[in-house]
Amino acid sequence: MASDAPASAPQLRFAEQLRFAEEVLLLLLRDDGSFAGAPGWQVGYALAGAVLMDLALANRIDTDRWKLFVTDSTPTGDGLLDPALDAIARSPERHEPRHWVEAGSKSAGATRQQALDRLVARGILKRQRGGVLWVFGSRRYPVVDGAAEREVKLRVLDVLLGDDVPHPRDVVIICLAHACGLFPSLLDKAELARAFPRIEQVRKLDLIGQAVTAAVADGVADAERRVRFEIEQQGRAGR
Repeated sequence: MASDAPASAPQLRFAEQLRFAEEVLLLLLRDDGSFAGAPGWQVGYALAGAVLMDLALANRIDTDRWKLFVTDSTPTGDGLLDPALDAIARSPERHEPRHWVEAGSKSAGATRQQALDRLVARGILKRQRGGVLWVFGSRRYPVVDGAAEREVKLRVLDVLLGDDVPHPRDVVIICLAHACGLFPSLLDKAELARAFPRIEQVRKLDLIGQAVTAAVADGVADAERRVRFEIEQQGRAGR
């Protein structure tokens, strides 16, 4: 299949293909260069979960019923993934997935910036007026052998509004977006109501990172409770 990417975009080796953190940002990117209005802490949890999902797919980490642990400490060679892998490998004890989701969310700002820089370097996005835009309105990503990957937003919508068996990568993105509560920022009320049964169906297909997505959802729920509590406290103080 011929690529719709700009001719100047580099051809990528397998190890350089897009990571989940990059696709999470592209999922949130609007055509005008702004990002969907999800709270920063939601995006932070999504990026933290995305890094762990990639490490799981790279067979570097796994989980049992209680703990997340390293199965292969060999660096992936990817700067988005290896800091988390190194931190988990160096930990003197095993922790539950929630611990590493929380840890990753604290460095989500750096993850976000690195992912954006990579997307610009790859010719997928361009910087403009302090923001980022799609290069020439491209909706395909340059990947290996001159092939092209359709934009994550289009893939996700096809999955949610259709009944085809989704690709495992799209299952991961949908589960992360749902766990972090991102869909209300991406779909209007009618679309969300239509998509909800399909989201629930796709969630059951997540055999790769159920523990990670559950940990992300728990972290987001706790963060939401903290935000509501702080708002209530501010309201009482202002009376």
